[in-house]
Amino acid sequence: MALLWRVFATNAAVLVAATLVLVLTPATVSFPLAAQEAVVLAVGLALLLGLDFLLLRRAVGRDSLERVRGMLAAQEGERLRVARELHDEVGQTLTAVLLSLERTPSEEELAGARETVRAALDDVRSIARRLRPEALDDLGLTSALAALTVSVQRATGLRVERELRAPAGTLGDEEELVAYRVAQEALTNVARHAGATRAVVRTAALPGDGFVLEVADDGRGFDPRAATTGAGLLGMRERAGLIGARLAIDTAPGAGTTVRLEIGS
Repeated sequence: MALLWRVFATNAAVLVAATLVLVLTPATVSFPLAAQEAVVLAVGLALLLGLDFLLLRRAVGRDSLERVRGMLAAQEGERLRVARELHDEVGQTLTAVLLSLERTPSEEELAGARETVRAALDDVRSIARRLRPEALDDLGLTSALAALTVSVQRATGLRVERELRAPAGTLGDEEELVAYRVAQEALTNVARHAGATRAVVRTAALPGDGFVLEVADDGRGFDPRAATTGAGLLGMRERAGLIGARLAIDTAPGAGTTVRLEIGS
């Protein structure tokens, strides 16, 4: 409703201005339309359409940003819910089964069953950590990124080095979450697509309260034009945009890739 009244007020102001121009100038509306009258009416109409377009574009942009923010917030909420359910329900059930098996006589079949349950329990815990990293909530971004590098290296065999320095100021919860998700997605892309042997995760403070995150690899790289089309890359850009951060991707075929996120600089 507020948008409707803003558009109405803009239209009314332009129409009143155009009318005053017609009334207060020597021009009169005649038929056929004189050249001076046509110019005045055309300018008034152009102003009307231009202001309407700018106002509506701003409104649509804000609406789109809020929709994306809402979608990502809902996604994170669902991840948190699923992670808790995995930990509280499935994890506890598997733990109970494992304890029960350990109290039975040791036989070859029971030993195999125990190993299966242990593996399933490890998988559940790993999934829960990926959905919602406990370290991020409990220990902060630097510790969460350190744990992420260890987890990725263990799961993929990719050598992941880290050079982590805490931000000079305090990042908000949303900013920390965006930085973590960008690092997570970047490392996932490296492991799946880059053909790399080594990756580095760096963080550092920038002047003021700024903060920068970089994920670099020695992989095959790709055409920079593809950086605007990949779903994972688009997701990183959307997350960065929500907090007003800047995301840059430096890559070329055969030259590796560096993903750089700057917050608050």
